[in-house]
Amino acid sequence: MGSLEDIVGQLIELASSNSAINVTSAPNNNGTAARQPSTGFPSSFSDISSIATFLLSLGALRNWGLLLLLGSLLESTRQGLSSLWKVIADSFFLTARFHEDDSSFDWMMLWLSKQPSIHKGRDVEISTRSHSSSYDDDDKKHVRIPSMSETYTLWYRRCWIRVTRELKEGNWRNPEEILVLKIFTWNHGVIDDIVLEAKELYNTEREDKVEIYVSNSNCCGWRSSCTLAKRPPQSIILEPGVQDLVLGDARDFMNSKSWYAERGIPFRRGYLLYGAPGAGKTSLIHSIAGELNLDVYILSLSRSGLDDSSLSQVISELPEKCIALMEDIDAAFHHGLTREGPSPADDAEDGPDGPRKPRAATPSGKVSLSGLLNALDGIGAQEGRILFATTNKYTALDPALCRPGRMDLHIEFCNASRYQAEELFKRFYLPSGSLSDRPLEAAGAPAAKPYRDDDQESTDSGYGGSRAESEKLIDVDESSAPSPSRRPSSPEKPSFVGVSHSQRAPRMSPERFRELATRFADAIPERKLSMAALQGYLMTYKIRPVQAVEDVAAWVERELAQKDAAEDDS
Repeated sequence: MGSLEDIVGQLIELASSNSAINVTSAPNNNGTAARQPSTGFPSSFSDISSIATFLLSLGALRNWGLLLLLGSLLESTRQGLSSLWKVIADSFFLTARFHEDDSSFDWMMLWLSKQPSIHKGRDVEISTRSHSSSYDDDDKKHVRIPSMSETYTLWYRRCWIRVTRELKEGNWRNPEEILVLKIFTWNHGVIDDIVLEAKELYNTEREDKVEIYVSNSNCCGWRSSCTLAKRPPQSIILEPGVQDLVLGDARDFMNSKSWYAERGIPFRRGYLLYGAPGAGKTSLIHSIAGELNLDVYILSLSRSGLDDSSLSQVISELPEKCIALMEDIDAAFHHGLTREGPSPADDAEDGPDGPRKPRAATPSGKVSLSGLLNALDGIGAQEGRILFATTNKYTALDPALCRPGRMDLHIEFCNASRYQAEELFKRFYLPSGSLSDRPLEAAGAPAAKPYRDDDQESTDSGYGGSRAESEKLIDVDESSAPSPSRRPSSPEKPSFVGVSHSQRAPRMSPERFRELATRFADAIPERKLSMAALQGYLMTYKIRPVQAVEDVAAWVERELAQKDAAEDDS
């Protein structure tokens, strides 16, 4: 086989010889031959054929041609076999694909994590994502799932299945994960059986859980954020009838789809919870989601990159049965969600050196009021969902946002009443086994004498039990808590405040317990303190109900003084 330099040299010699041949002689008037200039290129097909013959005579070019022909033949054979295999596979295999932005993807991932073939795999992925199974206290919080781009085989009802996780690249969005199942069967019902079994397993694992979803960072679709335990309704302490009203209305709405369809009314329901912060708005939504077995989809209007178009797309991708939550909807704008934007007069200065006037309501994001309204009840709005919106500033909202059809039911949440304070105290100090709706008299505890202020040393002092159990209780004096203005008295014995979780809660009779709850409620001013503040106070007296009652008056006085000082500063 000749080298490349030899081939180039032979081509140059061939071109030179062709130039000499193309120089022809023609007779002139004197009988002499006249030389014609040559162009240096072949002048006939014979010259071209001679060049082709020469090139084919070169061993290197001939070998290259054979190699090119062989490669083309092999590639054609590969494509043909691939097409043939696809035809055969399509004839004998059923293929099912599950995309990660669909709920069925989580069902199947959980189902696969339970399969023995995956557990025995030599190459698996350890995951703690939300599609993993629920955990008990003694369980390790991880499961085995198929690794990316690996193929696994398993048997299901005498059907052979190949499982593969693929990553599909996208042009305008993040890579999408796809789960592919190829089932060796002609029975299409096998796929339905697998999906149904996976869904039932998923629902069983999530029976006492509420799934929380947030919108993706690219504002396309939703992703699971966390899983919360359901909150029992009796743990939400509101004014009598409030929780029953909202829960009953939501349950009736979920069962009225045909009623809405027959009358041509959009199948949507909206609730606006407004009032004092820390009054239980979010807790009520959490409880309702658990009672109705609905997932919660949280939408933040002030998130970066969210505009009218992406907001409409995100809301349209909500599932039919869910709770859509927009917390602190007034915070989407600096001074409330209104139609008014910044006016030129508000940006003007008082003078050349004067201070600027405060701006009017200016959106902190790119979402406009009209865009929000169209997303909520426009022609492309999702039906079947329940919308909850919360706000601390009811008057800051635009009337168009609050009208029926968008926010159908408005519920006000106020600061704690004495009734709520008493119920919170009872709920807080009841033994864990007694947290139910049954009355205190059913607890079966022996009757006790009426409570007296100087009765702390008596037998039924609120720290019932044996003397050894009483000695194990920690009763820390609040005066020993370190503060910025006072150092601990002894470096060897640092001061602290709080109670140990290893200690036991006190035991007392129902009458004694009820009397403490009444005294605690009487010390709470009506509608002055939030339920969150009361709960925070009781947390510092976790196993000391008697001292909590004794110290509550001083605590209330401090809290009210701090609120008055904050209002004066504002």
